[in-house]
Amino acid sequence: MAVFFAAIAGAIASPLLAQMSTDATAAVAGAKAVTIERITVHAPTIADNLEGNSADRDVLVVLPPSYGKDRARRYPVVYALHGYSIGAEQWSQEIHLSTTAANAFAEGAKEMIVVLPDSKTVHNGSMYSRSATTGDFETFIGRDLIAYVDSHYRTLARRESRGLAGHSMGGYGTGRIGMKHADMFGALYMMSPCCLSAREAGPINAAAISTLEAVKAPAESAGLPFILRAQLATAAAWSPNPQNPPLYLDLPVKDGKVRPDILAKWAANAPLAFVDQFISDLRRYKGIAIDVGDKDGLRDEAQVLHEMLDRNGIANIFEIYEGDHTNRIAWRFQDHVIPFFDRHLDFVTAK
Repeated sequence: MAVFFAAIAGAIASPLLAQMSTDATAAVAGAKAVTIERITVHAPTIADNLEGNSADRDVLVVLPPSYGKDRARRYPVVYALHGYSIGAEQWSQEIHLSTTAANAFAEGAKEMIVVLPDSKTVHNGSMYSRSATTGDFETFIGRDLIAYVDSHYRTLARRESRGLAGHSMGGYGTGRIGMKHADMFGALYMMSPCCLSAREAGPINAAAISTLEAVKAPAESAGLPFILRAQLATAAAWSPNPQNPPLYLDLPVKDGKVRPDILAKWAANAPLAFVDQFISDLRRYKGIAIDVGDKDGLRDEAQVLHEMLDRNGIANIFEIYEGDHTNRIAWRFQDHVIPFFDRHLDFVTAK
């Protein structure tokens, strides 16, 4: 009964995209504790956005056990992006970050810094995109945040020592930012990436359209059902309109009719539509990985992306594992994501 297919929710049931309570991995005997710092980073590219999203972004920085002891040591950095409807703090709880990171290091992964930026917006998600309405989250993640972290922490400040990962909307952001900023990262890991393909309009629901049209300020979207809020988030990111207050966006349905020009803008933001433009950039990566659960509605699109990379001779790891959209992500982060970056990032000056 959606007004049209939201890119975020078009392939999986909306409850799976909301904050979830996930099972924790058991602590590994002898694992040394990591330190999680909670900081605020100012994002000039997000300032002055039309819907009022804060340019001061919450960021979690995970420092490995040796960071406070070995003052001469520098570390690779993995930037990890959360999904739609949650922020960095919520995602850290879903992946049980303090336990999974400590376990991964205890089980042999070389130590690294992990950074979780918060990209939640007034409509619950930025799509890690560039928009006058939401702000330019793509450049914040791909440039400004890196500059901040490199200047405030002991990092190996080069692309070969930086990784980018994310889940769901964050998996989309990993692919999008990774393709467009290959000069900044050395390896990519997409976990259950959403929003990979262009979508056609779904059934038009007059009541839902009326509900959206009744929203008179961005903050009012907080009271909307999940699927309608996702429509606004997608439109704010991919079809912004500075001349259309109060929400400064265009929806793909107006006056009961589908708007092909707006759907075309959404399609232009689908990685399966633009990946061909970035093949040479993707060749620069030492490692690319994609995984998805066998019960996840995003499975088929993830496989299509893998096959497209294969056809273009882009080496990549692809795995369909037993699970749904969220129930195994703590184990995946511990046993696959961090070990992947251990293998594919440059630790040359680390001990």
